[in-house]
Amino acid sequence: MSSSLHHHSIMMSLLLILFCILFSLSSSFSPSHIINTAYEFRNYTAISDFRLLNRRSLIPCPDVNPFLQINVSSNAALSNEENVTVTVSGVLIPDKADWVAMISPSHAKVTTCLQNIWQYQQTGDFANLPLLCHYPVKAQYMTNDPAYLSCKNKKCLKYKRNGKCAVGTCSGSLTFHVVNFRTDIEFVFFTGGFDTPCILRRSGTLNFAKPHTPLYGHLSSIDSAGTSMKLTWVSGDNNPQQVQYGDGKSQTSQVATFTQNDMCSGDIASPAKDFGWHDPGYIHSAVMTGLQPSSKFSYRYGRIETHHMHSNQLIFPNLGLTQPGALSVITAMADEVASGNVDSVFHIGDISYATGFLVEWDYFLHLISPVASHVSYMTAIGNHERDYADSGSVYVTADSGGECGVAYETYFPMPTSAKDKPWYSIEQGSVHFTIISTEHNWSEDSEQYIWMKTDLGSVDRSRTPWVIFTGHRPMYSSAGGIIPSVDPQFVKTVEPLLVDNKVDLALWGHVHNYERTCSIYQSNCKAMPSKGNDGIDTYNHRNYSAPVHAVIGMAGFSLDQFPNNADSWSLSRVAEFGYARVHATKEDMKIELVNSNTKKVEDSFRITNT
Repeated sequence: MSSSLHHHSIMMSLLLILFCILFSLSSSFSPSHIINTAYEFRNYTAISDFRLLNRRSLIPCPDVNPFLQINVSSNAALSNEENVTVTVSGVLIPDKADWVAMISPSHAKVTTCLQNIWQYQQTGDFANLPLLCHYPVKAQYMTNDPAYLSCKNKKCLKYKRNGKCAVGTCSGSLTFHVVNFRTDIEFVFFTGGFDTPCILRRSGTLNFAKPHTPLYGHLSSIDSAGTSMKLTWVSGDNNPQQVQYGDGKSQTSQVATFTQNDMCSGDIASPAKDFGWHDPGYIHSAVMTGLQPSSKFSYRYGRIETHHMHSNQLIFPNLGLTQPGALSVITAMADEVASGNVDSVFHIGDISYATGFLVEWDYFLHLISPVASHVSYMTAIGNHERDYADSGSVYVTADSGGECGVAYETYFPMPTSAKDKPWYSIEQGSVHFTIISTEHNWSEDSEQYIWMKTDLGSVDRSRTPWVIFTGHRPMYSSAGGIIPSVDPQFVKTVEPLLVDNKVDLALWGHVHNYERTCSIYQSNCKAMPSKGNDGIDTYNHRNYSAPVHAVIGMAGFSLDQFPNNADSWSLSRVAEFGYARVHATKEDMKIELVNSNTKKVEDSFRITNT
């Protein structure tokens, strides 16, 4: 099978999609962050009661029920992806505090991690040994089965002489989505909720049939020429593997990984370093060279089936999983990719929201596969990938959960100059993209600032007439709240570079909504758009005054609402899940905000240079 890979020199089509979703499995969250009074511009790493389960004390849980069982539908080895049904039966008195967790690895029991006691005591945690050495990957309350509490599936196990039931039991079933994250798993039936949990029954161990199989391949561009493409995938095998592509070409992978010791921690143990760690396996990357921009070809990696390469592009920050908004956006994005009208993807910060719970990177990579395996998937770093105390990040918070950019840079190797310098530029069609890190030093004497100034000053506007500047934290946002979203010092330092180099459009994430400005500089409108013949707001950059800014962080997380009164520079505000689509020629660039549920265009504007 094959599909086209072509690049337009004059015209390209872009989708700009900003996912903001919290990568967690419980609906009850309590903020857990390190506060530094020097920096107010913080988000938070949400640590739910569920995520802290392995730090609970193990309370006595006497089991006097001989009928209790937990059974799993998948008796054979697990496939790379499947829905597993877990049935708890023989329950004498169903309780709303009963729940089931999926544990990985399955050997995560107190008796196997006695040596970990010092990790807890050094933080001042002198409670009994944790309930589990590893945090549960997923959990559901039994009440998710409506028949559980009502005992709709009652079964009589012992009858009286008169034929009436002497002992009746109840049962319930739950479905868990499982992807291949290489380690074996088991399901555990608890009672006591998340606050006072105790184990009632464990299932048998389940193994993945092919724990070493290569999975979750995603593409990325390595330069602006379009003649090379990097493929990155995950495997349980540390031996180099092959990617075959085109007409009999092949490349051998470079293999990388990271360890628990690579994660950041401090006086308080971080999720990544301590209770959220999961072995990432091995990350393979291979560069496919000698590609023809307008050719048609396919590729295979490891022993996996052939994937297709498409041609156009996508751009977005803040992705994630599990929330309805994110699922609708990823579905809509996959439809756009399947149409063949997308060149590549730009995901600008807050990539997986794993925030130190490492197994969730596998779920994230599985989620984006319908997109990232077909088009170039470019990324930038956000606070939930990088920020942690004493790690060198600008904002001294715990937002990365201790990952400190290590997991992000290993899973998504971008064409940057060096490790932990996650800024780069790349050209797609008629657009020059400058990708920065708002989490690394951007002061005037910093390496990143000098790079930004050099990169923006070197753009050949006769070849790429449009410049899009993008980073995670915005320069303008009307969204209020206790925690500021805009850092005035960042704006004061970097905004002049945008005006001096005639940046056309600045795109941001971090704030969970959509907002578009006038042509703005120093909070003042330097120009306003006019209505075109089609009624669309049109900014004429032939007489350039200042860039247009757009926050497009409305793709998955619970949405941030706007105040009743916004500043005059805010021209359009939308709090709906969706993504932005960009279509650019040498003379014109049109941007549309698409509602991912209805496919309706909620806002559109155009920038011209004629």
